[in-house]
Amino acid sequence: MNWQDLWSALALVLVIEGIMPFVNPEGYKKTMLQLAAFPPATLRKIGLGSMLAGLLFLYLVRG
Repeated sequence: MNWQDLWSALALVLVIEGIMPFVNPEGYKKTMLQLAAFPPATLRKIGLGSMLAGLLFLYLVRG
């Protein structure tokens, strides 16, 4: 892996993260308010699941 791959991946994260607030800002705000109400343990589980899914996807794509 080189630095260009890392910066490209980070740029894609920003693009993907920006899609929902651009397309549906009100829905995005409602979702963020709902997420803010979750207990920290639940958010950690969601984050862990997301990271594991990302690692699996990366393994399948780059493997």
